[in-house]
Amino acid sequence: MKKSLFSIISTAVLFAAMSSPAQAAKCGDVSITEMNWASSQFITQVAKFLMEQGYGCKVTTVPSATVTAATSLAETGKPDIATEMWYNNAPVYEKIEKAGKVKTVAKVFRDGGEEGWWIPDYLAKSNPELTKIDGILANPAAVGGKFHNCPVGWGCRTANDHYIKAWDFAGKGMEVFNHGSGETLATSIGAAYEDKKPWFGYYWAPTAILGKYKMVKVDVGPADTKVHGCASNKDCKDTPKKSAYPPSKVVTGVTNSFATSNPEITALMSKMQFTNDQLNTVLAWKKDNKASAEEAAVSFIQANSNIWSQWLSAPAKAKLAALIK
Repeated sequence: MKKSLFSIISTAVLFAAMSSPAQAAKCGDVSITEMNWASSQFITQVAKFLMEQGYGCKVTTVPSATVTAATSLAETGKPDIATEMWYNNAPVYEKIEKAGKVKTVAKVFRDGGEEGWWIPDYLAKSNPELTKIDGILANPAAVGGKFHNCPVGWGCRTANDHYIKAWDFAGKGMEVFNHGSGETLATSIGAAYEDKKPWFGYYWAPTAILGKYKMVKVDVGPADTKVHGCASNKDCKDTPKKSAYPPSKVVTGVTNSFATSNPEITALMSKMQFTNDQLNTVLAWKKDNKASAEEAAVSFIQANSNIWSQWLSAPAKAKLAALIK
């Protein structure tokens, strides 16, 4: 997948130069969210590239975030497309969907947003019993005797603190280390991995960290959405109970008016999905190469025609096939 940045930039410039006014007139103007995190920025740039080069659209990206985008859709009916909506984090989105203002067309994360407790793959290979929470708590020293927790203020910190009590970490001799930031949490994984040392703690996907370092998710049993809903609420009064993190619903939404006026692009967005492994890999590549979202998108498109070609109409596929050799 890796290509020189010079090659990527040159290709992107070449492709952008090949758009024509006649093509743009056929599709028209399209506005699309670009959320303020890496996976959304990459997905938006892939969608922008395909819309411009395959369908001749004139695409405007709108800097946003989940709640901001949902509020804008509710109040103004714009932007036309929201590419990475974390459904459970924006109650407004569900309301406007029920009201017929917006239409969910795809689970853009095919696997859903993934959270959980992880160990490095080398630890799982040498000690398979550590892939289950009971195995870890029977021998905390095997994972370094420490659980790496989320920073204060994060939603996962509230849930983890609940589950730490439910599994009686203190009684089992498991120390809890509360990280001060997401950066130190990520750094702790990298430091352990480089030295092949034990590590046990919380992380999520898709992320560059899980693309660069192969981690194994610890089996803590089934997810109970009711239990997790309470555990994620700092005011939860229930006795601590056990649950895995259920996958988060992450979707692409288009306004109903856009879906009616532009069915071709709506069809494209309804097919555009990524697995967490695909996103982890591209985000790790982006970070390692200090690349922009545009460069990561072009690199992905150059290397994965077998994936994105399935999203396109026949005419759009033919246009892009002529560009990408």
